[in-house]
Amino acid sequence: MVKLAEWRGKQLFRKYGVPLPKGHVARTADEAAALTRDGTVPLPCVVKAQVLAGGRGKGGAVKFANTPEEARAAAAAILGLEFKGEKVKELLLEQKLPIARELYLSVTLDRTLRVPILIASAQGGMEIETVDDAAIVRVPVHPFPGLAGYEKRRIAQALGLAGPAARALDPFLVALWELFVREDAELVEINPLAVVGDGLVALDAKVIIEDDASFRHPEYDEIHDDRTPLEEVAREKGIAFVQLDGNIGVIANGAGLTMATLDVLKEFGGNPGVFLDLGGTDDPKKVTEAFLLMARAKPTAVFLNIFGGVTRCDTVAKGLVEAMKEVPERERFPLVARIRGNNEKEGIEILRAAGIVSIPTLRESAQAAIAAAGGKA
Repeated sequence: MVKLAEWRGKQLFRKYGVPLPKGHVARTADEAAALTRDGTVPLPCVVKAQVLAGGRGKGGAVKFANTPEEARAAAAAILGLEFKGEKVKELLLEQKLPIARELYLSVTLDRTLRVPILIASAQGGMEIETVDDAAIVRVPVHPFPGLAGYEKRRIAQALGLAGPAARALDPFLVALWELFVREDAELVEINPLAVVGDGLVALDAKVIIEDDASFRHPEYDEIHDDRTPLEEVAREKGIAFVQLDGNIGVIANGAGLTMATLDVLKEFGGNPGVFLDLGGTDDPKKVTEAFLLMARAKPTAVFLNIFGGVTRCDTVAKGLVEAMKEVPERERFPLVARIRGNNEKEGIEILRAAGIVSIPTLRESAQAAIAAAGGKA
């Protein structure tokens, strides 16, 4: 998936005719001051960090300014800020509007129903996960006929809109739907959607593009807003690699086993961090590359959890042992292993010869990984 920063999402909104506040991107404090001084961004304005993590307002990554000097000071305070593991390099300055109400609106894929779905709530401006389910309306949309009139009316009712605001919603929904379909999006979210006078304005933009459709959208190839430097290296090597905030590295094979491993670590009080999925590979060279990439993330401990179906346990073990030899002594970390399945006995012997014991049960191996990350034997 390709996650777009807010300003990129709003470029798409503008392309499809979604109403927005006047705004512009800045990358320095001086640029922020100049944009407000020459009227490109009307005052008063909002100065927002361009990061993918949520909760910017609570985290000090959104500030207000009434003068160019205040805009400069706000930009200087936010730029370079480390926000949830992401360094702020860009800002979006936007005109501050007189907001009557804040709403929530999104289009995403319902993987159970296998159709797009409109999600709306009159309680905008907060994380949708915290809103009571009774206050959220979900309207499935058949992809072939697209948005129907009765579906638009149901969304207007859910948002509590009537009169001019309800009429303004109609073209708003059409634009949002067109964006979702034509750009091959997984998610198009506006939170908050503001009622301003008799109209509607998108104050935020969260857009995620389905990268399996990248052959139709070469314009997204160079957008790496959502990847860390190590994730970028992994992508180039064809390794499924994700960095989180935890301290336990996870190597598994298959998305289901990888997610289950993260869940078990959390269940026992662990803090999983970087994780990578070997998939069906049993190429020792590929395993070595993956492990060395894991080592560069500097985990406190690593939990290797392999089930050999297509993958052979012995070739994974060989690659792992070879990779460990290349990690400098001062950078090494405890490794807890659990390997089961195809060529299991041979894999266990290879690990044992290298001084690594494979723990047979998931519960015990997960607890051992947590203990190792805490500095215990």
